[in-house]
This record gives sequence, C-alpha cells and structure tokens, in this order.
Amino acid sequence: MTTSSWTSAQLNSFDGKTVVITGANSGIGLVTARELARVGARVVLAVRDTKRGADAAATIAGNTEVRELDLADLASVRSFADEWTGPLDVLVNNAGIMVPPKGKTKDGFETQFGTNHLGHFALTNLLLPNITDRVVTVSSGAHRQGTIKLDDLNWETRDYNRARAYGQSKLANLLFSLELQRRLDEAGSPVRAHNSHPGWAATNLQSHSGNRIVNGLMAIGNKLLAQDAEAGAQPTLYAVSQDLPGVSYVGPDGPFEMRGKPKLVGRTREAGDVELAKKLWTASEELTGVQFPVDAIRGAQHK
Repeated sequence: MTTSSWTSAQLNSFDGKTVVITGANSGIGLVTARELARVGARVVLAVRDTKRGADAAATIAGNTEVRELDLADLASVRSFADEWTGPLDVLVNNAGIMVPPKGKTKDGFETQFGTNHLGHFALTNLLLPNITDRVVTVSSGAHRQGTIKLDDLNWETRDYNRARAYGQSKLANLLFSLELQRRLDEAGSPVRAHNSHPGWAATNLQSHSGNRIVNGLMAIGNKLLAQDAEAGAQPTLYAVSQDLPGVSYVGPDGPFEMRGKPKLVGRTREAGDVELAKKLWTASEELTGVQFPVDAIRGAQHK
C-alpha cells in the first residue's frame, strides 16, 4: 500500500472526538497531541508528571486536558481508568522507556516489559468499554530483536540484556494488538487495534539508558540517522486517522524503515504468531489481574 505522499496536513476533522495519548508531554506523543488538537480533537495528555504535562499542553492550540498516569504502577492505571467517564474515541498507547538499567516497576515487573506492555495492556482493557473507534499502540522496529520467553517475561532467570528486553516489550506490543483484535472481532465490536512505529526519531526516549557511552552513541545516531519527532509521529497519526483493516502496522517507507512517510509495514513471524499472542495475553492477565471486558463490550453492541 503506497502512502508516500501522506502527511498530517491531510488529517480530516476530529471535531467532537476524544483522544487519550499516553506519554504526550514530549516527543512523538506531543506532536500527535498537537496535530489532533489542531483538527478539533479533545486531547487528554495522560502523563506521569502533570507539571511537565501542563507545560506541554500550554504549547498546544486547542482543547486539551492533563491527567496523571504512571504506567509503571498498576494502582495509577486503575485510578486513571476509574476516573474516566463518557466515550473515548481513540486510545494512543504511546508512552515507553528504552534500554534503561535493569529495574522493576512498583508491581515488581521488569521495567520495560512492565511499562511498555503490561501498563498499556491493563489500561486498554480497563478503558475498552468506553472506546468507540480504535486503539493504536506504538511499537518499534526493535521488535525484530525481541523474543517472548513466557517462562521468564520479567528477566528473573536470564542474564539481563537491556536491548533484548526492549525488543521483547515492543514485540509484546504487536502480539497484544493481534490478540486484542481477535477478541474484539469475536465479541462483535467495531473497535480496531493497530500498531505504529516511528522509525528512528530523535526524542528524549534515547537519553535514559543510565550509561554515558550508550547515551553518547544514541546521540550520534540521532544526529546522523534520525528524523525529527514531527516526522516520527506521522505513522501514529496515519494509524489514528485512516480507514485501515484491524491489526494494521504503520511505519516509515524509507530504507530499513528508519525514516520517511507512513506506509503499512511488515513484522517478524513471531509477531504474527496467533497462538503465542493468546498465551502472552493469558500471562498478561495473570500478571496484572486485568481481563478483557467481554460482557461489557457485547452489551454495548446490543444497546
């Protein structure tokens, strides 16, 4: 599918629509928020630091709101969902962390898996009864370096490798959307689940490794190879706005998908493994205590 001419300048009106974007206070999340607000959306910036979120919202022309959300804390995720009322057209699971030192979330999960996957897994399922259009989860080309170890998702028995742990979390993002779409279809829901990835975009995501050498190499890569956050947000904006079949994956059209205009892109065989997606979903339910709200969704279809 050729989309090489598309940019967010072509976004249709989002008047009357509500969009929640996690991690919207900087980088591609902020660009996504700004562009959707520009075309009339009510944009909720779901952020860990509400002061930074408010500063970011002040740079956006349009209807914005800032709410606290810490994806590394399931209590915060539940609080955000509990306080949500009314319909939600689009959820953008954008927030993430990349190659930090080994650590744990407040609930004891490996930091990248817990934040990038489990936090969004819980948030999406808790908000699903309110979602009317689609869920877009930001993955990464790094999913190609990841693999799912169902017996050690939190790196308790393996030697920790921060890059592979990041790859696992981004692979989990793709498998999550795959199984989410299957469950939505089975429940008769019109909601669609998509993924996007920004290629190599120069944002502050690459500056929190806790290692000066890694940070330095990433900074060099940002200068030589990366596109800016504006360009990096285009695949997400395309996935949010265009009429795409479920489980579409949008990334840049340039060499190695590192930069360029948005187009539908491929994924690894493991990322398309339906049975693995089911098993990961079950494991994620057990870890978070959050389940797919099938009764609420089926009930909504019969109203």
